[in-house]
Amino acid sequence: MSVPEGKILGMGNVMKAPTRSLTTAEIAALALSLAHLGAGPQSVTARRALSHAFDHLDVDDAVVATTLATLTAPLPTEVATRARVIAGAVTGRLVIRLHYRDAGGRITVREIDPVTCLVHREYWFLVGMCRLRGAIRAFRFDRIIAVETTMTPARPLLAERFLPFQRRKAA
Repeated sequence: MSVPEGKILGMGNVMKAPTRSLTTAEIAALALSLAHLGAGPQSVTARRALSHAFDHLDVDDAVVATTLATLTAPLPTEVATRARVIAGAVTGRLVIRLHYRDAGGRITVREIDPVTCLVHREYWFLVGMCRLRGAIRAFRFDRIIAVETTMTPARPLLAERFLPFQRRKAA
């Protein structure tokens, strides 16, 4: 990239660049990367940039509007720390061990082949193959008590096949 003579680019300067819409996968990856940054000054700027990516969207659906707001809100520090471990396991394709409190307050320890992370309404979720249940499950980040990466390689699973909350085509 060349800078016009006499122009200095730095903090606070605005550059106009060619624009295109981000794909859903790109937005999800950016949001997950931001999720574990906490609430520091760089994360605020990065979240504002992600918000700008949503400017072109015509949002007339309350669920979508809530989900977009969640994507750009910082996670609490302890949840952000666990999100960092989860993101590393998704990227490294490693099994993770979760200590999880379900909606009824029951705590279980589960080994998960992580597939992806997503946001639905006001919650972040880890989607993965639960080895305890033998099925794909979605785990709310705020209900994960502890998480650790194992050195066991995760089975390769395509996220598109296992995303919850999507409308299914009628048979």
